[in-house]
Amino acid sequence: MAEEQATIVYIEDDTASRLLVQRVLGSRGYDVHVAGNGLDGIALAREKEPQLILMDINLPDMDGREITTRLRGLPNFANTPIVALTANISPGSRELALAAGCTGFLTKPINVAEFPQQVKDFLQGRVEPLPPEEHTLHLQKHAQNLVERLENKIREMESANKRLRELDKMKSDFIVLVSHELRTPLTLISGYAHLLEEQLKQSSQSAVPAATVKGIADGLAMGVTRMREVVNEIISVSRIASGNLELTVGPVRLSKVFDDLSSELREVLSQRQLTMEIGDLDKLPVIEGDQKRIRIAIENVIGNAIKFTPDGGSIFVVGRRVGDAVDLIIRDTGIGIPVEEQRRIFDQFYVLGSIQHHSTSKSAFQGGGLGLGLAIARGIIEAHNGRIWVESKRRDLENPPGSTFHILLPIRQASQQTNL
Repeated sequence: MAEEQATIVYIEDDTASRLLVQRVLGSRGYDVHVAGNGLDGIALAREKEPQLILMDINLPDMDGREITTRLRGLPNFANTPIVALTANISPGSRELALAAGCTGFLTKPINVAEFPQQVKDFLQGRVEPLPPEEHTLHLQKHAQNLVERLENKIREMESANKRLRELDKMKSDFIVLVSHELRTPLTLISGYAHLLEEQLKQSSQSAVPAATVKGIADGLAMGVTRMREVVNEIISVSRIASGNLELTVGPVRLSKVFDDLSSELREVLSQRQLTMEIGDLDKLPVIEGDQKRIRIAIENVIGNAIKFTPDGGSIFVVGRRVGDAVDLIIRDTGIGIPVEEQRRIFDQFYVLGSIQHHSTSKSAFQGGGLGLGLAIARGIIEAHNGRIWVESKRRDLENPPGSTFHILLPIRQASQQTNL
């Protein structure tokens, strides 16, 4: 077979380099096939059985030396010319490539005038020699590099497996929590529906008292409202995860948001003997955002503070302008958050601690929930090009250290309509 009719496989992650080599060698009649990473390159080589393989050294998955070693161990590639074509000209790079099994070593950028002849030379049997003592030395280095990389991969796999086990537990916990959260409103609806049926049977000869009907209707409404809240939380997280959270941007006065929330939470705070002190937010600038969604985010953060602050504790809210943004600071005297968990509490479905004592009350101390509140808050804040984070020294039920949440929101949005 004439060299110009030979099949060549080029393994290179840079698109421009692949295209250049294809054009230069293709114009000389070579059949050039390209792959963007090591695993695809190995598969392509096995499929095409080329007469020559060009190999970049720095690749995203396996490096060129590792690929060469793998190819040399496969049938039909023991004597195939494998030429390193790389911009890596660091000391020892050439020797390591040759020790790993490369036939030759070419550097980039290629010389377009000389490159076709260089390829032809390797097809005709050119081999770049490596003295035996250097071959042994660099082969040992190559083996050490392989073992070190294998060790790192094993550690990565162990970390990934640990994360997968955690995700599997989160999934199982979430199924339990959803079942529990939905069972309670369903029980309410079922119970009040049965009660209504019994009242109708007993009052077949006379009208059911209005007070009884109202009580039953209120009970049914309570169950429906709670179920709607659960479903809305799941839908919100789904939209955030899929990038379909739409914002209706308009002026937002944060002092008004907190005034409304304070009024709504007054009864809950009273029941738990909690105090919530809100600083003077009237001086904060009016920001651009989706008021409804920002309110939901803030409500979820305050709800988290209520849930994890023991009865008789306090919640403090202050705000300040930081450059072109507003920093809302929500501090509580609660049981705190372990340092190692402070990033994960914003993950979807993550619940700090055991779910064995889960309750449906979202305002009781360490009460229940789906583990979605802070994830929804983060999704909404990030949709506004903002940030949310928490600071806490530790988790301690005996001597609560408290937690401080920061919500950083830009004063102006880049556009009036944002689609994630």
